Amino acid sequence: MQTSTRNSVLLERSRTAVWHPCTQMKQHETLPIVPIARAQGCWLYDCDGKRYLDAVSSWWVNLFGHSEPRINAALIDQLQKLEHVMLAGFTHEPVVALSERLSALTGGKLGHCFYGSDGASATEIALKMSFQYWRNSGKADKTEFISLSGSYHGETMGALSVTDVALFKDTYAPLLRHSAQVPSPDWRQAADGVSPRDHALACAKLLKQHLEQHHARTAALIVEPLVQGATGMAMYDPEYLRQARALCDRYGVHLIADEIMTGFGRTGTFFAHEQASITPDFLCLSKGITGGYLPLSVVMTTDAVYQAFYDDKVTRGFLHSHSYTGNALACRAALATLDIFQQDNVIQNNRVRAQRMTAAAQALAQHPRIRNFRTTGMIWAFEVGGADTTFSRRLFEAGLRREVLLRPIGNTVYFMPPYVLSDGEMDLLATRTLEALDATP
Repeated sequence: MQTSTRNSVLLERSRTAVWHPCTQMKQHETLPIVPIARAQGCWLYDCDGKRYLDAVSSWWVNLFGHSEPRINAALIDQLQKLEHVMLAGFTHEPVVALSERLSALTGGKLGHCFYGSDGASATEIALKMSFQYWRNSGKADKTEFISLSGSYHGETMGALSVTDVALFKDTYAPLLRHSAQVPSPDWRQAADGVSPRDHALACAKLLKQHLEQHHARTAALIVEPLVQGATGMAMYDPEYLRQARALCDRYGVHLIADEIMTGFGRTGTFFAHEQASITPDFLCLSKGITGGYLPLSVVMTTDAVYQAFYDDKVTRGFLHSHSYTGNALACRAALATLDIFQQDNVIQNNRVRAQRMTAAAQALAQHPRIRNFRTTGMIWAFEVGGADTTFSRRLFEAGLRREVLLRPIGNTVYFMPPYVLSDGEMDLLATRTLEALDATP
């Protein structure tokens, strides 16, 4: 990529002063960092005004476009009242209102909200809560966790222990607790002629076999409902969640739903687990919760879990915290985000938008190099045949040259755009991605 002097100065300062996440910094000797000066709607703009369609919602967080006026207004209003107060021993209207509204979205079944700052923190909180619940309940042997093969739940120590992506996990393996993995219901792994539902049922039988043998020591099963993100947008049938809920109930094991990516309408319902008509014991939320504005996460749980910690003894309480828990500004952004879901009938409109985007992408779906074109709600993904280890970087560069931000996972290309993508932007995304693909042998 060619860069102007104005862009070059900022990107060089960033390359030397900022250690960027999930990045081999040496690659930026030849691959320029993209300096973003402003953003509007689905578009990012660099220092020279060149634009890039944000097809990945800035790492899956931006729901309603950049610089959304209603979220902006809510934050300005909140800044004039309260920016932050510690949540230990204090409270405030935004965190109470957000907790009440999130609970209502679960039909009141998950009535207790514990706040963190990011998705990995939410995973840590849920794992610790499950572990301590069993300890408080007199079942201290239940200390182990199960996740799906190919799962991703974050990169802090506890979260990484239940993650199954070698790129992230192998280096730190000596530091991590052991966890067990059971086969993923990812329908790409189904045998020829086996439906996604039947493959899900077969995988659930293997989960049953594991729980039969290990339930006495198992605290929880953690899953990414319907779509496993970092392993390559693995999609599966809701039947697996129904079976998992029933098995966890039968064998006395918690079910943790990691909806950090799949929550807030991304899969076609507000929460992905709704499509299986179940309720988890713990629900982890982050990413889209503030519309992409501020870091916030929450773990929602049941009254039964909450009561196991409610005691005169301090040591039976949940002694987890961080300084910015329940930050007032972040909670206010989240409330504005929930308002937009109501005001704009987002879930129904997304179903129409998803059909339109799928139609726009048919040339991609039929491309000879593309396999497993698939979609769940507002997520589209496909694999590119014949891709080498440099493919993701080369397609990323080819996309930027064509005004599209793509961030492939290996040979998996995916779209996870903001929910405000227009018809013209859908056509541009599909057409420019096809051009970038053809330019990336």
